[in-house]
Amino acid sequence: MKQNIFPAIRLTFVCIVIFIVIYPTLIWAVAKVAPSKGEGETVTVNGKVVGYKLEGQSFTNDQYFNGRPSAAGYNAAGSSGSNKGPSNPEYLQQVKDRIDTFLVHNPTIQRASIPSDLVTSSGSGLDPDISLQSALIQVDRIAKARNISKEKIESLIQKNIEESVFNKIKKINILKINIALDELK
Repeated sequence: MKQNIFPAIRLTFVCIVIFIVIYPTLIWAVAKVAPSKGEGETVTVNGKVVGYKLEGQSFTNDQYFNGRPSAAGYNAAGSSGSNKGPSNPEYLQQVKDRIDTFLVHNPTIQRASIPSDLVTSSGSGLDPDISLQSALIQVDRIAKARNISKEKIESLIQKNIEESVFNKIKKINILKINIALDELK
């Protein structure tokens, strides 16, 4: 028994030092040499911080593009998905409610045309981007709410397309495009 206990205790202490001291210190040090010093990339407008570049935010006013729903309430400290599967009745009701709300604010859109990223939350619950299709489907509502032409908004969308995954996926950063909307004349 003694010959098994002491190696196990030593291994436990080695793991404690590695995983509680060395690994977190290494991650902290890497974050501190990153451009934003591990604090997140803030977005500033007129000298005021309005959000973070890589963190989703809630925009519910009809004058703005709606982002992806958040299972974490847009709280980075509690980043998580809902962990509810597509057969979960509570989850299905939540998605149905999001669809109904979207249709109230976008009456010209057909239910089947709503992109899934506008009614389902991401795995982290903090996704800052929506698909190009999700941005384009909101043009009518925003044009009407701001009393500007659809063409201006569509042009703004085209200027704010970001590409990822070998330029195969086109996406729009919600905070960035909503700031651009406010600057639009």
